[in-house]
Amino acid sequence: MMLKQLTLATLLAVAPLAQAEVVDDPAANEPEITITHDAGNTYYEYTINGQLKEIKVVPKTGKPYYLVPAEGSQKFIRMDESQLLIPKWVIFRW
Repeated sequence: MMLKQLTLATLLAVAPLAQAEVVDDPAANEPEITITHDAGNTYYEYTINGQLKEIKVVPKTGKPYYLVPAEGSQKFIRMDESQLLIPKWVIFRW
């Protein structure tokens, strides 16, 4: 009995302590949304990690559209659909 306790105590003393490490924070990948209003339009600016990813423009009349930054320039490209891949779960639908 004493030998088992001594063996267990030795193993616990020698074994490295386990540490919990956060590899990927899911909240960091969610966009931060800033909403502004101007001249009858509503703008939704989506930023992830401090970078502007897209702007959703909802005009007072007409169909909403998206402005996406063009690669390598300060200009925006107009899109009809969002380019962000954000997981969305449907829990209930009736």
